Parts: sequence; structure tokens; C-alpha cells
Amino acid sequence: MSIWESLAVFTAGIGAGTINTIVGSGTLITFPVLLATGLPPVTANVSNTLGLVPGSISGAIGYRKELQGQRARILRLGAVSLVGGLAGAVLLLTLPSDSFDTIVPVLIGLALVLVVFQPRLAAYLRRRQESAGGEPGNPDGRPALLGGMLLASAYGGYFGAAQGVLYVGLMGLLLHEDMQRINAVKNVIAALVNGIAAVFFLFVAEFDWTAVLLIAVGSTIGGQIGAKVGRRLSPTVLRAVIVTVGILAIVQLLIR
Repeated sequence: MSIWESLAVFTAGIGAGTINTIVGSGTLITFPVLLATGLPPVTANVSNTLGLVPGSISGAIGYRKELQGQRARILRLGAVSLVGGLAGAVLLLTLPSDSFDTIVPVLIGLALVLVVFQPRLAAYLRRRQESAGGEPGNPDGRPALLGGMLLASAYGGYFGAAQGVLYVGLMGLLLHEDMQRINAVKNVIAALVNGIAAVFFLFVAEFDWTAVLLIAVGSTIGGQIGAKVGRRLSPTVLRAVIVTVGILAIVQLLIR
């Protein structure tokens, strides 16, 4: 890898760490850059996953204030997400990419619909629950949320582009919670999923240590930048950013 290629990967790592902390889809920045340096697709994907782990941790630390009081929620969602992330990592090394390429844009599109209509849909679900005699909202998540997070994490372990959009869409719909606190949980879940996939890849997959280190350092810096920017966004602006990034992710995946 030349000096200019190394600089490009490092810069992409900063951008990915920043956008991952705010919403997700950082892989759509780093993955094409790694391919441009000549790495094979699977090696680039594995190297990218390994490199983004420190950035996910950095972003989660940056959102530590919004994580207060959410320990039980994180433990429950984190447990199913770890299982999903490991399953996705296994699928990456056993299935052809075409099997996921078809469904990924559809999943992101559905997540965007959830994000856009989340306030109305969540209010509707709360009204129905109240009319049925239940308590509004569910701090620990419903079975539908646990199942959705399992599948979204399987996708995250496989490729990960816009997995944050999927997480925010699911939690925004099924949890009666502030968007910033949901985004904080999203960062922790992403760190767990990337982490379990990275541990698996360390033992069974090929990767490029130079790319891993460059992305790791860059994404760590970007995670702190993203936390400072993201925590200042209003729920409406944050939702708009998520939708914009999600649409760009769909476009790039369709033309890839």
C-alpha cells in the first residue's frame, strides 16, 4: 500500500467512524477505498470490520451520558445481537455475496420507512397498548424487537453497511424512547456486533494488518467527532440525517 493509499484509507476511517456514530453506513466509505487499493472483496470486508471496532467503542464512549439507565436494555439487546453478529460473520465466509446483495437494499429501505414514520407509528402503537390496558412503551423491548435486532445483527456481521439505520428504525418504532438515547444504544450494539465478528475473523479469515490499523486509528478519531456532532442534533435533524445516509447507501449498493 502506497503512502497516498494509506492516507486515503486513514481518512476514510475518520469519515466512517464519524458517520457510524451519528447514524451508521461508515462501511460505504471505507469498503470502496479498500477495494481501490487492490484488496479482494472478502479481505477488504474483513479488514474493514476489524478496523471499525475501535471506532464503534469510541462512539459509544462519546454517548456515555445518554446510556445512563439503559443497562438492562443493552444487556438484553446485546445478547441477541452477539448471536446475530456471529451468525453473519459465519455466513460471510460460507455464502456467496449475491444472496445478500438482493435483500440488503430492501432492508435498508424498510428501515428508512420506519425512521420517517417512527413518531406516528410509535404513537399509534402506544395508543393501542393503552386501550388494551397495557403500559405505554416497553423499556426492555418486545419479542418483535429482539427478533429484528437478531436479523439486523446477522446482516451487520456479514457486511454492516447501514446496520445503524436498521437498529434505529427498529428501536425507534418499538421503544418509547428519545432518539438520542436510542442512538447511544445503537452505538453499543454496533460495537458488540463488530467485535464478535472481528474475533471470529481473527482466527479464520484473511485480512490486511495495515488497512486494519489505519482504519482503527481513523475510526477512533471519527467516533469522538461523531459523538460531539450527533449529540447536538435535534431528533428531527437526526432523523433527516439518517434518511439521507440511508438513501445514499441504497443507491451505492444498487450500482455497486
